[in-house]
Amino acid sequence: MSNLLEVRGLSAGYGDVPVLHEVDLDVPPGHVVSLVGANGAGKTTLLNTLSGLLKPTRGRIVFDGVDIPGAAAHQVVAAGLVLVPEGRRLFPFLTVAENLMLGAFHSGARREYRQTLEEVLELFPTLAERRHQLAGSLSGGEQQMCALGRGLMARPRLLMLDEPSLGLAPIVVDTMFAAIRTLNDKGITILLVEQNLVEALRVSSYGYVLEQGRVTLHDRSEALLDNESVRAAYLGL
Repeated sequence: MSNLLEVRGLSAGYGDVPVLHEVDLDVPPGHVVSLVGANGAGKTTLLNTLSGLLKPTRGRIVFDGVDIPGAAAHQVVAAGLVLVPEGRRLFPFLTVAENLMLGAFHSGARREYRQTLEEVLELFPTLAERRHQLAGSLSGGEQQMCALGRGLMARPRLLMLDEPSLGLAPIVVDTMFAAIRTLNDKGITILLVEQNLVEALRVSSYGYVLEQGRVTLHDRSEALLDNESVRAAYLGL
């Protein structure tokens, strides 16, 4: 099976400070792949580099057979590689509907706007109830739903999620992971960055462990859950 996303020897950083070191990663179509690691491991830097927000210093990013390092963020989104960032990054003084509309800014997504909006509101009925409410007045869980919905409005082929469960109540975390399963069942490929290692690996088929900007381990998700060093480092077992 050819991969939808292939990363080879990717290095990146901020100014003179290197963060990622020769990262290799594969995401096959139709799968959920998890990227786990401690705070400061470079997970968000990797997603920012893949999404065009940060330029790599070396290496290759190949999406659906096309080499895309150096592409602008809006070009990456138009190609179908979409990031839902950590911290939601909503526009608090715009309504839920207006925030969702902003996700469909490229021409391909605009053509499918009404259909996609129906799908998003079906996935998250709470957003339908809150569609005319200011995003800043939503609860944390509702804001995360809105951020995920905004990403879906871009009609992604590969959806990158950065810490979607961060700071959420357990019942809302369950809703988030249920949504991830539903989206994957509908054919959306997902690259998931998540500190909740157990839930991340349970929802994915393959996982990568990132430590100090390097991939130190990768395997099938169930194998990583059973790995003694992973369990000791991240689960305290």
